[in-house]
Formats: sequence, C-alpha cells, structure tokens
Amino acid sequence: MEISQEKMVEKSKPVIMLVIDTLMDPPLKEAINNNRAPALKFFMEKGMYFPDVVTAFPTMSVNVDTTILTGTYCNDHHLPGLVWFNKKENRLINYGSHIRELWKLGLSQSLEDILFNMNENHISNGVKTIHEELEDKGKNSASINTLVYRGNTSHIYRLPKLLTWFTSIQKDRSTMGAKAFTYGSLKRISTSKRYQRLWQKFGFNNSFAVQELTYLLKKDQLPSFSIVYFPELDQSVHKNGRMDVKGIEKVDQHLQDILNVYDSWEEALQDNIWIVLGDNGQAWIDSDRKVALIDLRELLGSYRIMKLSKGVQPKDQIVLAVNERMSYIYTLDKEVLPIHTLIETLQNDKRIDVIAWQEGSLIKITSGEKKGELHFREGGDLYDEYNQKWFIEGDLGLLDIRIDENQIHYGDYPDALARLSSSLKSHEGDFIIVSAKPGYEFIGEGSPTHVGGASHGGLHQQDSLVPMIVTGTDSTPSHLRMINLKEWILSLIQ
Repeated sequence: MEISQEKMVEKSKPVIMLVIDTLMDPPLKEAINNNRAPALKFFMEKGMYFPDVVTAFPTMSVNVDTTILTGTYCNDHHLPGLVWFNKKENRLINYGSHIRELWKLGLSQSLEDILFNMNENHISNGVKTIHEELEDKGKNSASINTLVYRGNTSHIYRLPKLLTWFTSIQKDRSTMGAKAFTYGSLKRISTSKRYQRLWQKFGFNNSFAVQELTYLLKKDQLPSFSIVYFPELDQSVHKNGRMDVKGIEKVDQHLQDILNVYDSWEEALQDNIWIVLGDNGQAWIDSDRKVALIDLRELLGSYRIMKLSKGVQPKDQIVLAVNERMSYIYTLDKEVLPIHTLIETLQNDKRIDVIAWQEGSLIKITSGEKKGELHFREGGDLYDEYNQKWFIEGDLGLLDIRIDENQIHYGDYPDALARLSSSLKSHEGDFIIVSAKPGYEFIGEGSPTHVGGASHGGLHQQDSLVPMIVTGTDSTPSHLRMINLKEWILSLIQ
C-alpha cells in the first residue's frame, strides 16, 4: 500500500519540460567534462540520461515540437516542415526561415501563417496536443515561447504598432493556447517588460523564457505540465559548428537561474519532474561555400521554378520548399513534368544522399551518392526496434539498413522508414524529398546559409539524435523517440 501511495505522489508532481534548441550529446558531454555546465551536470547526476532520442523528420523545430505535443509524426499532425507548399491554396508557406523569404512571400501573409494559421488551421484537428488533453481532464498547462502551443484557452495577442503599421494584420487578435501562455512580448504571463525590445527579438530569447517560468515558480502557479523553449543555442551552433560549447555554457547559466529560485537545487528536483532535451541536432557544414551549398535553382535550372515574390504563375513547373538540409521539391503538373524526370536530374549531385518519393503503395529511395533503388511500405514480415512492421526490397545500403532474422537495424538514419513515410504522407501534392549528406545544405531563392558552421533538417543521425535528461521519476518512454513522449508525459500526470 505504501508503494502505491509513493507512486501517486510521484505522478502528481508538476512536469517541467525544458526544450533546448539544438542541444546535442557530444558538445554537452564536452561542456560537462570541462565543468562549464554545472546545472546540466546536476540534472544528469541526479537523474537518467539518454544520449540518443530520435527526433521527427524533417528535423525542423516546428515539426519536432508538433510531434512532441501530439505524439504523432507529420503524416498525422499535417505540419510538414518549416517551409512547404499548400496545394489547396496553391502557395508556399514559410514559418520563418529567413526575413528575406518572408518579405518576398508577403510579410502580412507570412505573419498570418506564423501567428495564427499554423496552430489554428495547419495542424490537424484530428490530433490533440498535450495542452488540449490536459485541459479536457480539468488540468492546466503552460506553454512558454514555443511556436506550437495549441490549447483550449483563448488568448489575445498584443501586436506591436510596428507590425500593424507595415502589415494588414488586425490588432488584438485572439489565438487558442495553453492555459498559461507566453509568446514573446505578444503574449506574456508576467507583467515585466524586460527582454522584449526589438533587438531582443520581441521576447523570443532565453532570458524572457526564464523570466516567465520563474514567475510561475515564485507565484506558486506552476501547472501540471509546462513546456519552455530556449532558442538561442540553435543560432550559436549554426554559426560556430556542432561542438559549440560556449553556447551550452550560456544556456546553462539560464538553467542555474531557474534552479536558484529554490532554497536549494535539491529542492527543485524534489518538487518537480524535470525533462531537459534537445529538439534537433545539426550536421557540420563545409567551410567552402561552393562545395557546401547545393543550389537547387542551378541543379534544376532547366525547369521554370516559382519565384517567391510572384507566387505560382501559369508557366511554372516546380516549387522549392527548402528546409536547410532537407527540401520538398514539387512538380506542378506531373503529366508535363513527371517526378522521374526530376529524380534523374537530382541523381547527378553526389552531395544528396537520400532522394525519396511515393509511387502507389510503395515509397522509393534512390541517391546521388550511391547506385540502386530501395522500395518499402508499411506491413510485411520484417520488424524494427519500435515494433513497426515493414516490407522492404532492393538496396538496403541506401538507408544504411541491416536485416538480421527478420529484424531491421537502423544505422546512419534512425527510424528512417517511419520518418520518411510520415513526410511523404504529410500533405497533398506531387513531390520529392531530398536530404543532404553531412557537410552540405540546400539553398533556394532566399535561403539562410551556414557555411563553416552547422545546419539541420536532414535525415542523418547528426540532425536526428538529441539527448534527454529526466529527474524526479523512474518512469521512461516506451521508446526513445519524440513521437513516444506525449503518452509518457500524460502517464506522469494523474
């Protein structure tokens, strides 16, 4: 009976999830070994450490965060990536790759997509977020600075005059979010106006996230579940490369500020369940610009590619949706320009390691780097470590797969079959997926570049594996994948 009561107390503790954009295992261990991350070291020593959690694909934060909150890949939640083509509306959607691209697409429409459409319309109503499920059960949750936040509570955005002057977006628009909801300076929990100026990205920074969480802690208003997003390490790694320890050191200082709210760090762990994890990794990018950048406009230059500022025109043949190291490539008329024609062109570039498309019930894989073709579909006699069953034929080396006594073993591309399948089934259209080898990234008309640094989006394990630290519970997810976190989190909250 005593054991049962202990479990009940454990499960009733608030769950705090700290999502550190681009936290990776190798630099994290380097920082800890050099005593440059005392808070993260404390969490690790007091809890469980999992170095290789598989994230969603494409490895872009909006897709990953939606997978965390819904417990589904994008074939179910329908948010395909940071950039994608909406066939129904016949337009490219971009949630914030770079201001150049947002400006060309139309700033008003881009902000409409980021602030409203993404959560309200683009994420499927057929799935529920953790926030929605908890509120259905009469429990509260908090979303602090995450771009994906859909919940059951209406909140009013307070848009800066700068935005309303230069766009057609109306002031004081509402959105549905978690019960406690922070979205930079547009919607805050605390009354402080620190860290919200233009040069501080309107509150989308680590300091503001800490301010909002510590406000809840000090006011004793912590709900059953809180998810807090720390964005700054991502930009530091983009610039300085995969082994950027200084960026981790800065994040750790913010975590120390959170722990210091308590009389002791041990008390912080006693009172809560803490989950600290990355959302995606980053692969290294070559320092030679001519080598590093796969310019899809040059590679596919014999076809008419949609211009961002003009939208789809009658003679356009292709739309490019560049997600850094991964891209969706759409043919606007598969009768005039078949997918196979595009594939033959893409195979000429050895920097592209995975080219994927759907043909009937089969998903097909080829490469610019390797010869051959691989076909697979769901169902069949083969199974992987996640108890997913598959039919596979062809060249296994294309996805670095090994089969031993009907069991599939993944190599450089974790959970490759489910993740590729999910992206190819995530939205309507006739398109190809391309993923680049480490060392390279795709560019289009206004894409950001990270030459000599690091980048993400791709299928490779450098993009796809992130660490997770768990304290305050002995419970673990059924599998170490982002898609399995929601079910586990809900089991901790009774």
